[in-house]
Amino acid sequence: MNKTDQQILKIALPAIVTNITVPLLGLVDTAIVGHMGAPAYIGAVAVGSMIFNLVYWVFGFLRMGTSGMTAQARGRRDLTDVVRLLVRSAFVSLAVALILIVLQVPLCELMLQLIGPTPDVRPLAATYFYMVVWGAPASLGLFALTGWLIGMQNTRLPMFISILQNVVNILISLTLVYGLDMKIEGVALGTVIAQYAGLLTGIALLWRYYRRLWRERAVDGIFLRSEMMRFFRVNRDIFLRTIFLVAVNLYFTSAGARQGAVILAVNTLLMQLYLLFSYVLDGFAYAGEALGGKYWGARNKPAFRTTVNRLFGWGAFMTILFTTVYVAGGMPFLRLLTDEPLVVDASHDYVWWAYLIPLAGMAAFIWDGIFIGITHTRGMSQSSFIAAVAFFLGVIFLMEPMGNHGLWLSMLLFLAMRGIVQTLIYVCNQVAK
Repeated sequence: MNKTDQQILKIALPAIVTNITVPLLGLVDTAIVGHMGAPAYIGAVAVGSMIFNLVYWVFGFLRMGTSGMTAQARGRRDLTDVVRLLVRSAFVSLAVALILIVLQVPLCELMLQLIGPTPDVRPLAATYFYMVVWGAPASLGLFALTGWLIGMQNTRLPMFISILQNVVNILISLTLVYGLDMKIEGVALGTVIAQYAGLLTGIALLWRYYRRLWRERAVDGIFLRSEMMRFFRVNRDIFLRTIFLVAVNLYFTSAGARQGAVILAVNTLLMQLYLLFSYVLDGFAYAGEALGGKYWGARNKPAFRTTVNRLFGWGAFMTILFTTVYVAGGMPFLRLLTDEPLVVDASHDYVWWAYLIPLAGMAAFIWDGIFIGITHTRGMSQSSFIAAVAFFLGVIFLMEPMGNHGLWLSMLLFLAMRGIVQTLIYVCNQVAK
């Protein structure tokens, strides 16, 4: 294993652990309310978690944009800009969080209208939302901090913060729900407390390991017009890319739901295989952000090209590994998730689409990390737009003759087109030269 591979794994492995632990916050809440004796509690947490997942996913640019620009500043050895980027991103995160809090009532009503929960779930979901929304400053602040740490090639601290959040969430939520009988309010408050515990821990670790950077005279110039315009230009493209991804995923879910409860359940289960692959590949994408951005900022083209080549080498390895595992253990894994006979039987007809997910999606994940690192975010938004158009055209022409097979073919086309278009953009712009 050469030095580049060692650097990639040093960043990727802790990031993979972090990615896998992030969904546990929602799963812990679901597990706790699952023993309250009423299905409405489970539905409320499911709806509330869905709302925040969508909202925070849209604002994921606060992490991605920060990591790429920070990695480049580090590569240039511009420590003043490194500090400015953290402060700038934290300021924007706080501003967005305050807007969400101010607009919480219309936002909640809009999301509940879109999701359409049943009458018994709706008031509980609203209660959950109106409490957890106060954690927005912590959650979005951690986006900024995590992006900055990735740009500094440090994924160990985000992993530690994520694990601590889950531990705090479990302990506090159990205490509030079963010790103080707070029901849905206890689950929501436990989530908020865990979010602020994560932020405060992040600030403490930042001071512990990076306080020497604050000797840089970075206060002046934080809000320079030219720098703010660059910050928002990079993040605008990431925001647009995320909107296209959200639109495709939401439509994929709704199109499955229109085919009945069984098909919806099958698609939901198969998407767990997609998510598992994405959690692992995102770890290598983070390595692309950190190392690609560093070498791009340092204008070290040979090291940059070597990093790109090795990232795709690891991507190919993971594609072969996951495809093999899915073919051998896909159905047994689905049986662990459900014992409903109708769902299991229907899964046999569609599970082979999940076998193709690694092959179709690998390039898109790796290129996303590289493009974020070199802040070529326009290419990300362009590729996502073209891929989204391909998806919806596929739905229009394929779903009627092929049914759910047409829907899955459209999804794989979306994943593949993202990677294909980004490859063409990379080559045509001669990024590697």
